[in-house]
Amino acid sequence: MARVKAAVYTRQRKKKLFRRAKGYVGKKKNVYRVTKERVARGLRHAYVGRKKRKREFRSLWITRINAASRLEGLTYGQFINGLRKANITINRKILSDLAVKDKTSFLALVEKAKENLFSFAKVMVSQ
Repeated sequence: MARVKAAVYTRQRKKKLFRRAKGYVGKKKNVYRVTKERVARGLRHAYVGRKKRKREFRSLWITRINAASRLEGLTYGQFINGLRKANITINRKILSDLAVKDKTSFLALVEKAKENLFSFAKVMVSQ
């Protein structure tokens, strides 16, 4: 029976790993055993980073909406509450874009939120 040699496949596997380690410094890029660990660690961090990026963007959007709504006399929570009561469903990414790029439409949303927020408070007081 012929002897099986895995040289081609081993070389391909190593080349793939070294390609992923491109840009690393020192042994991390050219010693197989070390490279394997560093690339695995890098991939773990990349996975976590993809999840983290979503949280960070949502936080940024909320900060922008809060700043823009405070200029109009509402806190972020009041603004979102007013939009909910007005049955306006718009996500925070779009709200943030409106706050930064299109002030007039954002002001219209703030006015709607104010109307519904304070009309609801008047109803509660009259009861």
